[in-house]
Amino acid sequence: MSAALDRQIRPIYDAIDTGSNKSAILSCNKLLKKYPKNDLLKALKALALVRCQKVEESLALCDEVLASKPTDDPTLTAMMHVLRGLGRHADMVTMFEEAFKRQPTNEELGMQTFFANVRTGNWKAGQLLATKLNKQFHDERYIYWGIMCAVLQANDTFTPPNMRDILYKLAHRLASSTWKETDLDADRFYLYLSLLRELKLYDDARKLLESEQGKTICTRSLACNELRRDIWKLSGRLSEEGAAAEKRILEHKDRNWLEFLSVIDATFDASSDDQGELPQCIERILEFFAGIAENDGKADRSGPLALLELEKRARAQGLSTDPSRLVDLLLQYLEQFGDKPVLYEDLKPYIELEGDDLARWTSHLESLPHSTSSVQELQRSINVHKLLRYNLQPLELTVELEQARAIQLTQEYLEALQLGKDLPKTELQPADDLIILASQVFVNLYALSGDEAHLHNAFVILEFGAKRSPQSYQIHIQLILIYRHLGSPQPALEHYRLLNLKSVQNDTLSHLVLTRASMFSLAASGDLTYSSESLESSQIYMSNSQEVMIGNLSTQWLGANIRKTSDFIVRAFSTEKYSQIPDFIDFEDRLDNSLQRDLVKIEHVRMRLAHEPVNSELADMELIELKFIFDRQHHDNRDNDIIPNYQPRTSLSFADQTKLYGKEPGFGWLSIYLKAYIRAFQQASDLDDTVEEKLLIGDRPKQTVLAASRGPPLAERVAVRTPEEVAELTQDELAFFDYATDLANWLAPYHDHTRPPPATVLAEAIKQSEQKTGRPLRGIDIPAGNGHANGNGKKPEDAPAVTEPPLSLVAFFDSMEARFKGLVEQGARPNELLHAATIIQDALLLFVLSTVRFKNASVVKVNKTRNGMFVLLALKYMPNSRSMQLIQNFKPIRAKGLAVLKEVGAALVKVGESEGTADKRKAFVADCKALAISPEINHDYILEMAKKFTDGRKKRSELAQSLRPLTIKQLYSATQAHADADWTIENTEIGQVTVVAQVVSIQTQTTNSVYWLDDGTGRMEARFWSESTSQDDGDAISGVTENSYVRATGNLKTFGNKRYINALNIRPVKDFHEIFFHLAEAMGITMIFERGPPSGAGQAQPNGAGQPSASAYTAQSRGASSMDKYAHLPPLPRRIIEFILQQPPNPEGVHIFAITRSVGGDAAGISDALERLMDDGHIYSTIDEEHFNVSD
Repeated sequence: MSAALDRQIRPIYDAIDTGSNKSAILSCNKLLKKYPKNDLLKALKALALVRCQKVEESLALCDEVLASKPTDDPTLTAMMHVLRGLGRHADMVTMFEEAFKRQPTNEELGMQTFFANVRTGNWKAGQLLATKLNKQFHDERYIYWGIMCAVLQANDTFTPPNMRDILYKLAHRLASSTWKETDLDADRFYLYLSLLRELKLYDDARKLLESEQGKTICTRSLACNELRRDIWKLSGRLSEEGAAAEKRILEHKDRNWLEFLSVIDATFDASSDDQGELPQCIERILEFFAGIAENDGKADRSGPLALLELEKRARAQGLSTDPSRLVDLLLQYLEQFGDKPVLYEDLKPYIELEGDDLARWTSHLESLPHSTSSVQELQRSINVHKLLRYNLQPLELTVELEQARAIQLTQEYLEALQLGKDLPKTELQPADDLIILASQVFVNLYALSGDEAHLHNAFVILEFGAKRSPQSYQIHIQLILIYRHLGSPQPALEHYRLLNLKSVQNDTLSHLVLTRASMFSLAASGDLTYSSESLESSQIYMSNSQEVMIGNLSTQWLGANIRKTSDFIVRAFSTEKYSQIPDFIDFEDRLDNSLQRDLVKIEHVRMRLAHEPVNSELADMELIELKFIFDRQHHDNRDNDIIPNYQPRTSLSFADQTKLYGKEPGFGWLSIYLKAYIRAFQQASDLDDTVEEKLLIGDRPKQTVLAASRGPPLAERVAVRTPEEVAELTQDELAFFDYATDLANWLAPYHDHTRPPPATVLAEAIKQSEQKTGRPLRGIDIPAGNGHANGNGKKPEDAPAVTEPPLSLVAFFDSMEARFKGLVEQGARPNELLHAATIIQDALLLFVLSTVRFKNASVVKVNKTRNGMFVLLALKYMPNSRSMQLIQNFKPIRAKGLAVLKEVGAALVKVGESEGTADKRKAFVADCKALAISPEINHDYILEMAKKFTDGRKKRSELAQSLRPLTIKQLYSATQAHADADWTIENTEIGQVTVVAQVVSIQTQTTNSVYWLDDGTGRMEARFWSESTSQDDGDAISGVTENSYVRATGNLKTFGNKRYINALNIRPVKDFHEIFFHLAEAMGITMIFERGPPSGAGQAQPNGAGQPSASAYTAQSRGASSMDKYAHLPPLPRRIIEFILQQPPNPEGVHIFAITRSVGGDAAGISDALERLMDDGHIYSTIDEEHFNVSD
């Protein structure tokens, strides 16, 4: 490359690095006119197109560059990023292989080719290439690369068992011939030693470990030392390992707990040789550990813990010589380390006492005084409370005794707060465990009595503790679980966000708030918070994920998620860290096949069906992803151990006591829901395996052993359920699955007959691609006859006979209606009501999804969308009489489902309204009156908690839970009916608001910072309270300065007739375009509320507002059409038809919002009128269920 061209290309690199991809594309186009055959420019343009989500346009450039077989490093590097972005990892391997073939003496190209195979997990090719590199360049590390690849290939689940032994032996032969006695590389030693362990060559391993070289490496490498210990155990040499461990403990002062366990294991292993010597061995080791404990004193806990472990095992085998020794050791440990926060966790395995031991232990604990005079005394008191509580017996767990314990713990917490009054907010309060214990006592009271008031007490004191110790993850976790159990999702989500999860924590901890999250996001255009949280928690899986293009559809494909992990594997190979490579691969596999990942995916699918129009495009995208998920071998990475539990051992754990419905979704739950939705999406989609194979861009995910074994086809596997799967479902979920099965079985013959042939679907995909990019899809050949239906053999007379729908479909809605009414009459908690409502909504949406292919016959005349293609084919393959008969059979089910859902919605509104009343708050305060024992927890504070709780439970309107962009002028125009009412703008409720404005001034105070914001339409304060975040008091937000632009998100508040924004988050604006985008978004949403959602180009405004005068260039309305044939209709249906006819002709029809604003009346009446008009054939729905047009 010439220096001049290099200078011209440099700005393109800078543009791509800074995310200015459009600028990079323009620069590439200019240079390509001068250098039309330059592969680097094509590669850079393709990369910019991929990052602009213009995948189809990048494919042609990508193929051109690959066809030229580049060898220069800049082009190869750019193409590597392009192919990884497209998920074409196999093509990336091929590209590097071709380059290495052209330049076989280029060692760097050879290494990059090897790394490309490593990224794809192609260990066989990697092993062969490593051997080739070693022969050509004579570098010893390539031999170890080949050995490592052979080991990984042997560990692959797809490798046959007989091949594994061969691969291990091959790797051993290479390692034996390469290993040098002078080599002190710990990772090479680890690799060689692991081969000896796998092949059970324990004698060879012993020689290697007992050599000076082996001893030196094991001394400085924990991984090698652990492997040595494992080999010793497998070879039956526990006694020798125990003796060596004693020596390391005594002479080298090694306090590794594994060394103590080795001594204990060796002690009891002696029983296999001589039972008579075992008591003497135990006594000797007791003396040994006692000496270690005495010498170490308080400096180390290993010796005393080893004594406890030894006595526990001796008791288990009936070899203990002193019945009181265990309690004596426990008392000594308590005396010595009682002021350590870890004491309870240390002693928990050893305090499951019975009889006299329990009485002595409990008596001693009860005799100890409780003091808050110092942090050490406080911690000792906390440990005593925990230890006493663990062994409480059922007779001691009465409501009265537990109430007394809860109040005592709360009082001690309030007294102990003085010890941490000067600590910064980033530090934990020393007394936190007392409030955690108190809350768990209240939760246990709820489990004993069933009285919800105890849960109110629990979260009131926890909220108080969270304000004093914002960084306490244990308090936040308990609040999340309690709020969800009470059916108050918004506070639960707030505390979840305060955990500030990072990276892999989104996989291990997101289950705390996202389990069954769809029941907290029911409204079709309402609370999208949980849907957004689901997407945000999935970002870790999306790192460097590829794009899948299907026709004009684009979706994130979950099959290629953690490509960054492969970079770590490559780095481990390049630095020869062989001991880390299996761990990286296992990490990638566990994250790639995470159970929580796919549980969240199912929840998001359920929310998406409620929030978005149900159509074939949605079905296509979700079907592909769910099919990929179905055959995965999942790993449960959810961390439940992090949930604090201080309940007695005779009771359920805290997690079980707060678990929704007593069941947690697992492998079986996921399998059941996947089966239900895969069948529904298969029926709604026209994609079969043939079409999917041709339209899918990128490599397909690696098949599991089950899928590769050529077992039953997918259609058969999704129709089967097992008792283990059913056991994880609630009663309502099981009824839903039965309903889904009956629905799918009934509609399957009609879908199979009306589904267009693959050639037709491919032809449509090619047509859409050509319209979008000007180029046909690559690699797809359509047979002669332009892909229409003549070749599939379907004839109208072959259509299946229309049968009556199963009675179970309508019966399902009847039974769920009765169940919901029963729950309401019983005064069930909101989460139980929401669960039943969610199941009813899911059932109705599943019915809509399963019948989306079958539309009213009149749609065929005007609908030219993709759905229209489906209807044309349906009517072509089925006689019109049969298709109409089938559609008529849908109506009773749909009508019943809608009627039940309307009743359920109305009931939920009533329940929600009752939750926000003054009487409810008064009752809440009465429930918590026992907590009003100090000036800190007083009546006002409890009332504030009551409002927060009841508002969280209250059924808010759809838009009140959403985030609305506004200007400051609009905030000043908002109104309130009364002091506690929601803010409204133009009769529309607003919840959280967001504004983008310039910071005029900043006033930092003790508890908050005040930001004066000006966006050009007005000026308003935004108050950011330090107590609500992890920041120190008085600190302003990082990056926010005067005269800078910020985005503030929060709630509109008023104090002393002065309005301000109670900011939950303030962040600096980094891209100046965000300012203009915010203004455009605020205007657009305001217009939607005023005039309704836009239905498409050319649609008139409701009531004629804003319409231009007629001219030769505008479409004329159909208002002059005769209304005589509609004269017999009732007034409301006639006004609806008249309004639609008055609008300009538009294939997309008129939105229901515009109809409602024009004709007036209540929503239920308009809905019934539209339903009757559709039943009579006067109108039909067009692009979705919310757009209507008049039949010609």
